[in-house]
Amino acid sequence: MPLEQIIVLAILQGITEFLPISSSGHLAILSDLTDWSDQGIAMDVMVHVGSLLAIIVYFWRDVLNLVVGSLNLLRARMTDHGRIAIYIVLATIPAVLFGLFLKSSGYLDALRTDPTAKLTVIGWTAIIYGVVLYLADRFGPDTKRMEDMSLPPALLIGIAQMFALIPGTSRSGITISAARFLGFSRPEAARFSFLLGMPAITGAGLLTFKEAYDTGSSFSADIWLAAFLSFVVSFAAIAFLMALVKRMSFAPFVIYRLALGSFLLTIAYGYTTL
Repeated sequence: MPLEQIIVLAILQGITEFLPISSSGHLAILSDLTDWSDQGIAMDVMVHVGSLLAIIVYFWRDVLNLVVGSLNLLRARMTDHGRIAIYIVLATIPAVLFGLFLKSSGYLDALRTDPTAKLTVIGWTAIIYGVVLYLADRFGPDTKRMEDMSLPPALLIGIAQMFALIPGTSRSGITISAARFLGFSRPEAARFSFLLGMPAITGAGLLTFKEAYDTGSSFSADIWLAAFLSFVVSFAAIAFLMALVKRMSFAPFVIYRLALGSFLLTIAYGYTTL
């Protein structure tokens, strides 16, 4: 695999996994918009591993608190952090069930091999969920912190997360949108979104790793390099977004999503050719 493709893949994954613009959508269309071959399953696994490690390192205090809270649960002792850990686990279940459904239906595999359908789906989801993000950020209250999280809003955010399995939706975008609609501030919505993403990204990585193993995909030095670069870029993207949401709205990401969706739909509907 060319070095420039590795670098672009890692940068794309690192930036788009955490900014509300869809990592799966960008990775899916990369080979269609360039003359590069599909990066393969093993590469998908490792760039997601890099993103997961970035969450753990950046939010290490939250992660440590969640681990301690989970251990206290095993000793039949409920704490605030243990309660949040339970909510994160329960909120992950809808995405797991929906992911198994999509996997068994063959929908995602079919989409990956049909460039026109792929561009159409990603184009529309980029636009639709970009509008959703705008409405949530514009009209959602700004009063709650993650410590105010209870089971009903956690489950609603988890239900929203399952739609991120459709390329172009954006896991961070849809979960932040749901949290903003429910009254959580921008920083707290992003914080819960990233922590909620840990089991989701881990589960997706394990599933894809199994698929890579079953198909005999190899984990070469190129793939490990991509994982490292993805970690570095992911960490920077998280830091950037957490700083940005304290100062401004999600409007720049909404504009980008609308522009990207319009561009992809123009291609998909044949008004221009690659």
